Amino acid sequence: MKACLYTLGCKVNAIETGSIAALLREEGFTVSEDPSGVDVIVLNSCTVTASGDSRMRRQLRTLRREHPDAVIVLTGCYVQAFPEEAAAIPEADILTGTRHRSAIPGLIREYLAHPHRILAQEAYMPGDAFEPLPQGTDAAHTRAFLKIQDGCDRFCTYCIIPYARGRSRSRSASDIRKEAAALAAQGFREIVLCGINLACWEDQGMDLADAAGLCADAGIPRIRLGSLEPDGLTEDVLDRLAGVPGLCPQFHISVQSGCDRTLAAMHRHYSTEEYAALLTRIRARFPEAAVTTDLMVGFPGETDSDFAETLCFAEAMRFARIHVFRYSPRPGTPAASAPEQIPEAVKKSRADQLAALGARMQAEFLAGMAGRKVSVLFERERGDGWHRGHAENYAAVQVPSDGADWRGTIRTVTVTSAESGHLLAAP
Repeated sequence: MKACLYTLGCKVNAIETGSIAALLREEGFTVSEDPSGVDVIVLNSCTVTASGDSRMRRQLRTLRREHPDAVIVLTGCYVQAFPEEAAAIPEADILTGTRHRSAIPGLIREYLAHPHRILAQEAYMPGDAFEPLPQGTDAAHTRAFLKIQDGCDRFCTYCIIPYARGRSRSRSASDIRKEAAALAAQGFREIVLCGINLACWEDQGMDLADAAGLCADAGIPRIRLGSLEPDGLTEDVLDRLAGVPGLCPQFHISVQSGCDRTLAAMHRHYSTEEYAALLTRIRARFPEAAVTTDLMVGFPGETDSDFAETLCFAEAMRFARIHVFRYSPRPGTPAASAPEQIPEAVKKSRADQLAALGARMQAEFLAGMAGRKVSVLFERERGDGWHRGHAENYAAVQVPSDGADWRGTIRTVTVTSAESGHLLAAP
């Protein structure tokens, strides 16, 4: 039986799609990126925005039209957050949310044995445990993604994720230790710890710094943290993170707005002053750190003055990169029905201004690395005259090829210049 899998949405979704693929392989399925002659299609949905839901429905219609005999499984955040809406979608044969992904191969077998529409949308329950899934990172990669946390307790006014993912749950320390050891044995050179609210990871009195330490103890040369929320990064946690061998000095910490009035309306749990103090603490311990962020423009009620505060704040924080979002109303969240919705033209103008600032700051950050020696993990060779990889702070680095295969090696190179969002370096 041949299966194809498709992912919509975030990095965690992509990690989980890889895990579902691993589950299917364990059951004897052949997983392929080539959809010709496919027997099973799995679409892992996202529901962060209503426009994303529309794209998902269009993709489902296309998949059904092109593969009329395939079994289509619709899984993920959309199915979990909106089970009744999902059940009304005719193109899917099996619907299952974000709870109990390990059941997907069994649901497919059940359908194949007795074809009938299967609705397996289970609600989260108080006290639900983290569901460990098999590692889905392709062995051809040098970097593995290890999901250690799921769910969120924050309930920001624009966000549906607590309804799509349930409350915060953490992978056990013993399971992290075992998985990290297995990844080290497979030759991975870097682990990226991931979660929906990663900084909230905890197990038996341990916190995120301990989780990173478990991976370092397994012999992984480089440990990287995925996207973080500001809470959880206390003085003590940062002190101990600074002592983790191989911890990469890159911190993607969502701020969402540089205006305190907007942050309060979003129900974020910090002020701009507290966020700035956090960055000061990080840079004191990691002087060469790259700090990147997410910023949203056009949140309901955001005035020109509020946006001007965000621009000033972003520049003061000296971000290495900004991921700019335009606010999109998500039905089912308080902000979707809030007054003073911002016109799309205003959102676009603000997004363009912020993106331009982000591009300038990224160029300045990269230019500041000229002349420095950096440690680079080199990745898959493209045969186009360059060795490519990422520095510890995740700056993209290119070195003229010497004809050898550098994939999977960590080498120290000297940065010569910066251009077009990456560094040029020499051995």
